[in-house]
Amino acid sequence: MSVEKARAHYTGTSGHRKLNCAQAVVSAFKEKFDMSEDMIERFSAYGGGRAPDGQCGSLYAARVMLEKSYPTRIKDCEDVLLSSAGSLKCREIRAGRKLSCVGCVETVAASIARI
Repeated sequence: MSVEKARAHYTGTSGHRKLNCAQAVVSAFKEKFDMSEDMIERFSAYGGGRAPDGQCGSLYAARVMLEKSYPTRIKDCEDVLLSSAGSLKCREIRAGRKLSCVGCVETVAASIARI
């Protein structure tokens, strides 16, 4: 269900407000990780390749959420995205065209949903 929520938030479908990749992931898991609406708004700065070190915004959002409660799962999330997208950096993912942005959102959300 959270994968579908993340996709809907990213695409702005099913009655959801359109959000960037980082916000979409945070919003989909806001209850599970106790993320406030204010925190979701803060993630507006991390989409479109603007996450630290140019990393995928979806992955950055996952790292922030997993850091406190599930730090050992961050590597799993990275590995899944790397194998699907070929990189963890937004620009490289886009240039490689192995996975679309919505695909990154779905991949990262699916990885978090398995926790």
